[in-house]
Amino acid sequence: MEHDEISDGAPRRGVATNVVEAVVALVLLVIGLVVIYESQRLGSGWTSDGPGAGYFPFYIGVIITISGAGILYQALLGKDKKTEVFVDTVQLKRVLSVLVPATIYVAAISLLGLYVASAIYIALFMVFLGKYSWVKSVIAALVVNTVFFCMFEVWFKVPLFKGALDPLRFLGY
Repeated sequence: MEHDEISDGAPRRGVATNVVEAVVALVLLVIGLVVIYESQRLGSGWTSDGPGAGYFPFYIGVIITISGAGILYQALLGKDKKTEVFVDTVQLKRVLSVLVPATIYVAAISLLGLYVASAIYIALFMVFLGKYSWVKSVIAALVVNTVFFCMFEVWFKVPLFKGALDPLRFLGY
């Protein structure tokens, strides 16, 4: 069986390797340009005391930008472009089924805090991806986060982020 085919002989459909490389290159370019801009804002020149605050980050940004441009050139215009499938649609759906909820979870932490957002995340993850019942999922989520709450807030006296809405303020922590 050839690498670019699935078991029934049909060609794999999905995102090509050079497209993924181009996206990564664009991300590197943006990061490098932001570092260069911010380094200039901080002062990337040589001062009377030595290098300015942005001197070394400026050159790191230049290296990142040049690397991103080189990768982008190879991905789009290079003579050895890799056009084979990097990830097919089935694999991409599996990755996104984990990545999208994780991104929403990270955003929810700012509003609901670490404990409440984690409880919701664990319960939903168990129900939708683990195929557990709602009852088992909610119990597991509450037990795990209760243990973490007691461990950090009560025993270690290390407060974790409660969120902008602070839904646990009734506990007095």
